[in-house]
Amino acid sequence: MLCHCASGSSLQLSIDSECTKFDGQSRQALMRYYPTIGEDEHKETEVAAMFDAIAHRYDLLNRVLSFGLDCRWRKAAIRRLGEQKNGRILDVATGTGDVALATLQLEPMEVVGIDIAKVMLMSARHKVARKFLGAPIVFVQGSAERLPFETDSFDAAIVAFGVRNFSNLDAGLRSIGRVLKPQAPLVILEFGQPESKPIRAFYEMYSRLILPRIGRAFSGVTGPYKYLPDSIQAFPHGQGFLARLQECGFEDTFAESLTFGIVSLYTGYATAGDHSD
Repeated sequence: MLCHCASGSSLQLSIDSECTKFDGQSRQALMRYYPTIGEDEHKETEVAAMFDAIAHRYDLLNRVLSFGLDCRWRKAAIRRLGEQKNGRILDVATGTGDVALATLQLEPMEVVGIDIAKVMLMSARHKVARKFLGAPIVFVQGSAERLPFETDSFDAAIVAFGVRNFSNLDAGLRSIGRVLKPQAPLVILEFGQPESKPIRAFYEMYSRLILPRIGRAFSGVTGPYKYLPDSIQAFPHGQGFLARLQECGFEDTFAESLTFGIVSLYTGYATAGDHSD
């Protein structure tokens, strides 16, 4: 299935139009983009609003705030997907589509990116229209916890910095497991907690004192960049997250620390059978 995209210029106008809805709000209102920490039934709506508010600066801030390391992390995750020539890849929480577009190097039959944030997806479609027109990629608005795809319909799935934002982590993981074919890999990139005390201390200072100020300077909002370190701290990592993967039907799970443990790369393989609670 190919992505049917409008011209790049018209898509950019649409993105700009959507973003002006946020630009016209008061500074006080802009500071409200701070979703619930942990799992909550209202979190999905809050997360979508947060990402739509920063979509116009999202890619730039990723490069700046990570010192360009986000590109290296994505490459490591895509290598973990393995051989996917002529396969069907699902990118959950695709955002502006960087991971989905990067998976095209694996020569899949199709890449499907899904996200709950409308403006983020508009940006992803704009990238396709500008540089990847005709590529076997499609973007869909929808929830990770209620994936609108048939059972056993994907050969691999990837989630980059998205599972931490699920309103129900187990429901999201089980939903992904349902649409994966048995033994298909699920690769997850997520922020972790550095084990080294000096590195952890620097990371805490950077993420809580410096990162929100840079985020506000570039995007005009503070909430998302205060939410980031708070949500990282509350999220299970390492063996705790591997246990959740196993409980949700994945096997042969393992984790790899990247960049001194700032990021973790998780892998598990889907199993056949019932993926419901």
